[in-house]
Amino acid sequence: MYRNDNRTVITLDAGGTNFVFGAMRANEFIVEPITMPSNADDLDKCLATLVSGFEQVIARLDCKPVAISFAFPGPADYPNGIIGGYLPNFPSFRDGVALGPFLEEKFGIPVYINNDADLYAYGEALAGALPAVNEKLKALGSGKQYKNLLGYTFGTGFGMGFVTDGELHIGDNSCVETFCLRHKLHPEVMVEEGVAVRAVKRVYKEQSGVDDPTLEPKDIYDIAEGKREGDKEAAAKAFATMGEVAGDAMATAVTIVDGLIVIGGGITAAGKYLKPALLSELRSQIHTLDGGTLNRVQMKVYDLDNEAEFEEFARGEQRTIKVYGTDKEVTYDPQKRIGVMFSKIGASTAISLGAYAFALNEIDKQ
Repeated sequence: MYRNDNRTVITLDAGGTNFVFGAMRANEFIVEPITMPSNADDLDKCLATLVSGFEQVIARLDCKPVAISFAFPGPADYPNGIIGGYLPNFPSFRDGVALGPFLEEKFGIPVYINNDADLYAYGEALAGALPAVNEKLKALGSGKQYKNLLGYTFGTGFGMGFVTDGELHIGDNSCVETFCLRHKLHPEVMVEEGVAVRAVKRVYKEQSGVDDPTLEPKDIYDIAEGKREGDKEAAAKAFATMGEVAGDAMATAVTIVDGLIVIGGGITAAGKYLKPALLSELRSQIHTLDGGTLNRVQMKVYDLDNEAEFEEFARGEQRTIKVYGTDKEVTYDPQKRIGVMFSKIGASTAISLGAYAFALNEIDKQ
């Protein structure tokens, strides 16, 4: 979608430390990225940086952009472009900033701001995991095609967005969130405390007894791999625990949305330790009061990064039944199934693709 569109959209990767400005056309970046310090603790400097960055990108273009579109971390009234609330990485925005209207006044083009996890899911749904899976299913001779996708980001937080039949859902309050679900192992605590960078570091500390605040998930992964001194068992447990807690939250969401799951973020590099526990949760059972059991997720869950499982996922099941009162038969696939995979394009690229597509889709609706 939009891979042959010649319109240009200005993009931004907004981090608490740096802003990275760019521009996309036909699903590709067309200028070298411009990186500038975000000055997140000083509103005047921060807004001036935004204006300067966008101006520099526009100066490099060979045509006028049709929109500015980007993700901004933290709570917001996204449809109205207002950022405000609890923003640890952008303290100068806590009292509320009409960022979208400000930028529209400056540049005279539409400005679209969204949650990063929402745009991640949108990018994966339109130009990443979803079309890739459907193309692979078709190549394997399967008639099954998917329209729904849940996109999760593993990083400093636990983000989620979902897309159904090409439409991004942001809710009535710009508040489609997963971080505030219950933590499986500590029900009085929010799930993000178990599915984030800080969770991996904390569990490794608890399991190993090593209190080293300099250790990051990459270091802990290297310990698990035996590339660095440390407690290998504790390191593997830190990632497995994160997978377990994430899988529990995903089981709740996918039961409602019924679609594929794609996960992005740097921590997915430790997928060999994360995914078994995550899949185990999605494939677990729950019980009725009279002692019966049923699957936690009513669909069969496949690991789509595993080629053998993908082939089984593509085959499904074939069943032939008679049409009552006739001598005719019909064949159908009774297996309800979904799949889980890690991003192949990366969270940052998916977010940019989502921002690009969102802007063009909004413009086309007008």
